[in-house]
This record gives sequence, C-alpha cells and structure tokens, in this order.
Amino acid sequence: MTLKNVKPSLNKISKTLGDTQDSREFLLKNTREIIVLCSRSIIAVHKKDTKTGKNNLKKAESLLKKYKKKATGDLKRYIITAEQEFVEAACLIAVVEKKEIPSDKKLGVLPESYVLGLLDCIGELKRMTFDKIRIGEIDEATRIFEIMENLYLQLYTFSMYDKVVKEARRKIDVNRILVDDVRSAITEEQRRTELIKTLQKFEK
Repeated sequence: MTLKNVKPSLNKISKTLGDTQDSREFLLKNTREIIVLCSRSIIAVHKKDTKTGKNNLKKAESLLKKYKKKATGDLKRYIITAEQEFVEAACLIAVVEKKEIPSDKKLGVLPESYVLGLLDCIGELKRMTFDKIRIGEIDEATRIFEIMENLYLQLYTFSMYDKVVKEARRKIDVNRILVDDVRSAITEEQRRTELIKTLQKFEK
C-alpha cells in the first residue's frame, strides 16, 4: 500500500478549498456595500426622498448582480443578507409608490432572501404607519397597515420552515406583535377622529 494517490488528491482539494475561502472573504467584504446602500435607501424613503432611495437601490442591484457571479454552490449563503436588505428596500419603495411588490423572480434573489426581506419590511411599514398617524394622514396610515397585515398573513405559515429559512420563526413572532400594535393604534386614531367629528357637529 502506498500514498502516491493521496498527495495529488490533497493538492487538488487544497486549491479548491483555497479558492472557496477566497471567494467567501470577497463576498463577505464586498456585500457590506450593498447592505449600506439598501439601508440608505430605506432611510431616504422614510425622509420622503424616494428619488434618492431608488438611486441607492439601483446601485445596490448593480453590485448584487456583479457579486452573485462569485456566489456559486454553497457560497450562495453568503449573499443572503445582502439580498435580504435589497428585498426589504425594494418592497418599501413599491408600497410608497403604490405599486405591486415585486416577485422573487423579478428581483432575482434566492427564496430565503425573499422571505426574510419581506419579513423585515413589515417592521419598516410599522414605522411608516406610525409616521402617517403622527401627522394626521389616517387614510394613508390605514392603507399601509392593510398591506403590512396582509403581508404578515401571507408569511406567517413560513415559520414551519425555520430550519431552512434561518430566523423565520423569530421574525414572524415579532411581526405578529408589530401588527397587533399598529392595529390598536389605527383603531384608537379612528375612534378619536370620529369623536372629534361628533363634537364638531354639536358645536355647530
């Protein structure tokens, strides 16, 4: 028995693993820029600067397409976070512009990224709804809440895939609380508005 086949095999494996490790480090380092751009996009949208939000999202999309070429096989998991942020920003912009939320195919993302991104967007929709309530735009707040609630209802069954879609169950549990909180706030504001209208009638 000899080891003549071992060294060539190990050399080949070492090169493959080295290439994989280099690609992993590349993806971890460079996808951070995508995450930052998507975060800036979301912040801009909340500041009612949709144009800047869309520009940042476009830049993020361009980088994502570029870096995904390196994300083959098992390396795909290293772009999930970046894709997740991309989906979240794209979803928020669609809601603000009163457009249909794009599909996973349209966005060109992994299934896990799509689910997690939509789950994260629910939190942003909560923030936006409260902002609308605060400035008295109850109709717009109600519109956004209805999208938020329906999105949650579409997603809550995905808790069963928690072992496949990491943190899905936790995010869904958190979102249930968010939806309940916003529903209570909307209901309270609607009652307050009706009370004010009633009092104004008596004043006349």
